[in-house]
Amino acid sequence: QMCIRDRYMGIVKSKSMQMLRNTRGLFTKLVSSKAAPKRGIFVMNKWAPANLARQQQSASPLLAYAHRCSFSKKTVPVPSMGDSISDGVVFELLKKAGDYVKQDEIVAIIETDKVKVDIKSPESGVLVKLFAQQGDTVEVGKDFFEIDLAGAQPAGQAAPQQQKKQETAQESKPQKQQPTQEKPQQAAKPSPQQAAPQQAAAQQKAQQPQTHIGGTGGVNRNERREKMSRMRLKIAQRLKDAQNTCAMLTTFQEVDMSQAIQCRNDFKDEFLKKHGAKLGFMSFFIKAAVAALKDQPAVNAVIVGNEIIYREYVDLSVAVATPTGLIVPVLRNCENMSFADVEKGLELLAKKGKDGTITAEEMAGGTFTISNGGIFGSLMGTPIINPPQSAILGMHAIVNRPVVVNDTIVARPMMYLALTYDHRLIDGREAVTFLKRIKSEIEDPRRLLPVSYTHLTLPTIYSVQISVVAVSLKKK
Repeated sequence: QMCIRDRYMGIVKSKSMQMLRNTRGLFTKLVSSKAAPKRGIFVMNKWAPANLARQQQSASPLLAYAHRCSFSKKTVPVPSMGDSISDGVVFELLKKAGDYVKQDEIVAIIETDKVKVDIKSPESGVLVKLFAQQGDTVEVGKDFFEIDLAGAQPAGQAAPQQQKKQETAQESKPQKQQPTQEKPQQAAKPSPQQAAPQQAAAQQKAQQPQTHIGGTGGVNRNERREKMSRMRLKIAQRLKDAQNTCAMLTTFQEVDMSQAIQCRNDFKDEFLKKHGAKLGFMSFFIKAAVAALKDQPAVNAVIVGNEIIYREYVDLSVAVATPTGLIVPVLRNCENMSFADVEKGLELLAKKGKDGTITAEEMAGGTFTISNGGIFGSLMGTPIINPPQSAILGMHAIVNRPVVVNDTIVARPMMYLALTYDHRLIDGREAVTFLKRIKSEIEDPRRLLPVSYTHLTLPTIYSVQISVVAVSLKKK
């Protein structure tokens, strides 16, 4: 049976074929009956006619009955969608039974608690059966669809590019227009018998009392209901669990963004030219958060049972808004990242989040979260902890406000920062010290740009500027 399958699939090599010919006698058997003896061959638990046993020794009788076997059909299970994901809901079926699919072509989309996963066909063939429909819940490892690898591609799909070329060629050819004389059409007048009921209906409609309230346009009281997605359900569950589990408390601080804005405006063009990424404020705050987390390790810790686990690495979760909901992908080992590494990583995660191609592994883990509600214009808010983490930093909009600088009221671009932390683990002293460290780093960006980062554009420029200022002061 294995030889039949391999020969039918076109995989058997010359040595295997020679072995099949040598063992041909094993497939021939004498069948005795009351009437007369019959000879035949045993193919897939069935006896073939006797004339096939007298064919040539090239195993063609086996191939003649190979279509009876089911070796060409393959069952594709639901693939693994992440370490913590065991099931999902069929969000959309892009193919149906009987359609021809190519290798790596998307058959369906499964929505999980975190991401949407594309289910692709491992090989080309015809879909025989789908074991789940749209809206059904499927488990990882269960059968999802069956594909016939021997199915032929329909003729209509064989050469779609050639058809498009022919259509474009026909459209490009000038067509001769023949002048035609069109006779003006006169509107058909309704007969008196047809006009009478129409006039009666119009008069009856005009006599009916108006039931709408308000303006002349009426009042819209329509409603519509939509089923919550798996991602939205999971977000709601996690946020409520965080409120029920953590002793959340929020502390605030305001930051003068003048120096950070000046630094960004001075070097953003050169940064983009050298590193191929835009210089944003998120990289400043991520670098400042890494320094503050090293200074206050309790903010980067987590409670597990009766123990506290202190992480000596920093995996920052960055909140990204997508059409399907809020996701929090993770930047790994931010303590070893430069400004360019941070910006490139954020750009890649944001692109994957919008395209829906981000994976569950890219959102797993994380020791601390930064949420930037300022891009939507939020002035102040209290973010909710992303469990099992112990704290989250909320950034807000930059607004010019009057502040006192050297006993003088001036207008400065200010931002409110909010740190929500788990009071079971983090005391108020650690939380306030953490925010003050971020404030000092942002208000003096030279703290974030040590001279040792010589491969980065910003510290080199800053070091040159500092040395020039020092020389000029000595001369004076």
